Amino acid sequence: MMVTHTSSNQNKSQRAPYDIQLLFPVLFLVGLGVVMVYSASSAMALKKFGSDYFFLKKQAFFTLLGIIVLVFCRHFPYTFYRPLSYPVLLLSLVFLIAVFIPQLGLSAGSATRWLRVGRFTFQPSELARFALVIYLAYSLEKKGERLKDFAIGFLPHMLIPAIFAALIFMQPDFGSVVILSVLTWLMLFIGGVRLKHLSVSILALLPIGMYLLMSAEYRWKRLLGFIDPWQYPADEGYQVVHSLMAFGTGGLWGAGIGKGYQKLFYLPEPHTDFIFSVIGEELGLVGILVIIGLYAWILVRGIQIAKMTENPFGSLLAVGLTVAMGLQIVVNMGVALGLLPTKGLTLPFLSYGGTSLLLNMASIGILLNISAARQA
Repeated sequence: MMVTHTSSNQNKSQRAPYDIQLLFPVLFLVGLGVVMVYSASSAMALKKFGSDYFFLKKQAFFTLLGIIVLVFCRHFPYTFYRPLSYPVLLLSLVFLIAVFIPQLGLSAGSATRWLRVGRFTFQPSELARFALVIYLAYSLEKKGERLKDFAIGFLPHMLIPAIFAALIFMQPDFGSVVILSVLTWLMLFIGGVRLKHLSVSILALLPIGMYLLMSAEYRWKRLLGFIDPWQYPADEGYQVVHSLMAFGTGGLWGAGIGKGYQKLFYLPEPHTDFIFSVIGEELGLVGILVIIGLYAWILVRGIQIAKMTENPFGSLLAVGLTVAMGLQIVVNMGVALGLLPTKGLTLPFLSYGGTSLLLNMASIGILLNISAARQA
């Protein structure tokens, strides 16, 4: 009877309508992202590749692929991720190690953060974050009341994130390590791990984090550029200065789509890390507020789905996916506005980048499936 009942619920969830409250803002942002990627990248694409449509065509392709991924994840029962948690975790670990193989790893500047597979490249740290959410949701649900035990609820859940963080730090990517650590801490807190255990972890990790921050000259310079970017406008503060100039130029209504100035070889990575700055210049304060409102809508809906889901695994999975997306949004916007130190991170649904777009669309698809299962 249990199998029949579960199968019946899954069939009902397949037929349940899509959660429009979650789907609409996502599709709006994805559509706007295609337009803004073209606006931000056309001049650079024409100079480097001889075609102003170079990045647009790739983004359009990944957008269509992302919609297919979203639909697939929407109809793939989220409970099936339980047995997949360890295989996905292991795959992420293999990819993080493969980055250091010269024939596979792709370097840019002084960092090796990408993996090359044929004509495509992707960032394993993005997949690692996604895999970690699934693993923690599964493990926290499985251990239940035993989470209060330090040796069962806290220690094992810190070990795997620590391994991931060490590999990501070696790339090096200190910013992704911080995001991974915050995500782990929040999921453990929400999952029911004792606050005193989590508090001890903060006290232990803060000195280590400060040492790592101070041990590399480029990180220290980046911190100085964050504190006072106008004092270092030609080097450490260059990105932030031109980002703030873009926002200032945009004013209330913006210069208009395609009419921005800072993207013309002044603002670094205008189609990826700093697309929010391009949007600020071309769509102004009004456009920025609309986008922030849409992101807030998505995050609030994700938390609502988590709260209304009775299945502990589904609830934790929804929370983890929503928090991971929220951290990515906050960090990208914070960097663009000069509120956080510079960190190369895409803005979900808007920035150019296949890995980020596909994984975020998969996250939305899973949230849609959890929402549909709740209605079944």
